[in-house]
Amino acid sequence: MNRKRLVATGIILVVLGAVALIWQKIGYTQRETLVDVGSVNITADTEKSWTLPPILGGLALAGGVGLIVVNARKS
Repeated sequence: MNRKRLVATGIILVVLGAVALIWQKIGYTQRETLVDVGSVNITADTEKSWTLPPILGGLALAGGVGLIVVNARKS
């Protein structure tokens, strides 16, 4: 793999890992159809969240730093 790609991948992993550690919940709105009878549709918006485990952010951060360090030592 090209060294520039390794560094770019490392930087992306560091950024994603830091973001995952800062924002541990990702919220989204899901629209659900409650009643669907003929031309009558009743829907409800429910807010849900997806929790990111901190270990995921830590692994991404460590992997990115590892890629950058290994590439710097090979130079």
